[in-house]
Amino acid sequence: MRKTAPAGKAAGVFSSMVQAVMTIAAEDEVPGVKGRSRLLRSPQFSSFVILLILVAVFAVADANFLSPLNISNMMAFLPELGIIALGMTLLLTAGEFDLSVGAVFGLAPVVVMLLVQNGGVDIGVALLAGLLLCIAIGAINGLIVTKIGISSFLVTLSMLLVVRGAALYITQGFPLKSWDQPGFFVTLLAGSFNIGSFRFYTSLWWFIGLSLFAIYILRYAKLGNWISAIGSNRNAAVARGVPADTVKIWLFIATSVLAGLAGMISAFRISAASPVAGTGYELEVIAMVVVGGTALTGGRGTILGTIVGALMLRAIRNGIVLIGVPGLAYNIFVGLIILAMLILHALLQKNAARG
Repeated sequence: MRKTAPAGKAAGVFSSMVQAVMTIAAEDEVPGVKGRSRLLRSPQFSSFVILLILVAVFAVADANFLSPLNISNMMAFLPELGIIALGMTLLLTAGEFDLSVGAVFGLAPVVVMLLVQNGGVDIGVALLAGLLLCIAIGAINGLIVTKIGISSFLVTLSMLLVVRGAALYITQGFPLKSWDQPGFFVTLLAGSFNIGSFRFYTSLWWFIGLSLFAIYILRYAKLGNWISAIGSNRNAAVARGVPADTVKIWLFIATSVLAGLAGMISAFRISAASPVAGTGYELEVIAMVVVGGTALTGGRGTILGTIVGALMLRAIRNGIVLIGVPGLAYNIFVGLIILAMLILHALLQKNAARG
């Protein structure tokens, strides 16, 4: 009975969150019956249904899955990957992607901590320097892709090796103790707060705020129209006066900055900056975005879908451990989910084309 009460309370909170997401999603589409029909056929809705099924399965398999403690643990880490996924969504919608985000996630906080500990730099100035480094990395990626014309896969794969190698070299492969003194920046990036029995970090507010901003950009701003147009048909977009190269360069910069910001948030939260932090995150982030319904080929992106995708993958990682499946099997589940979602999204597109 003691397990049932917190589980029931958590289920109520989760149900409220589900209702809120559905309301936003419904308003995001065409109003009325036609809008609802379009919503039901949308990739993000199918992803949302699968998320609900997974949550139900894990909750039945282990009552602790919906406990306040477990939900708090999931929500501690989810915003960090989710922040990177927001930038990746915009970039993928424009027809490009960035494989260096995981390495940037690890390098940015390492540089910040080295400046503070070895250089005696003020923490605020060090954080700014870390973000400027991320801007430089993103700008280099964008300029090479757009001005020289090399595939973003090859460019960012090379940048991944350069950035990861740099992080390992300047630290000699050893993790650094992060900034753990109480202060404004610790509270801003890694402060915590309680809502009833649930404990959350300020990274959740960062994620919510950045998500709302990304939704505005992609759905309502002129820039969002440009991004979708570039991803659908770059030549046609350029012919209509869209500054395709400039938009892509800034998207690469934004994605890199978000990856660096997420890395700094993580380092402050766990009080450690590791040169290998973020290893494999690039593929996990792309999986979140694709599972949510954003097209790998560009032209179609959904921030709400990305949020659902992030929730889904974190639920899988957490749930399989709780029910006793070895954590090393996580990649198997993710691979199967991605394949299933790609097939489902392709079928939905074909049905929509026929309709």
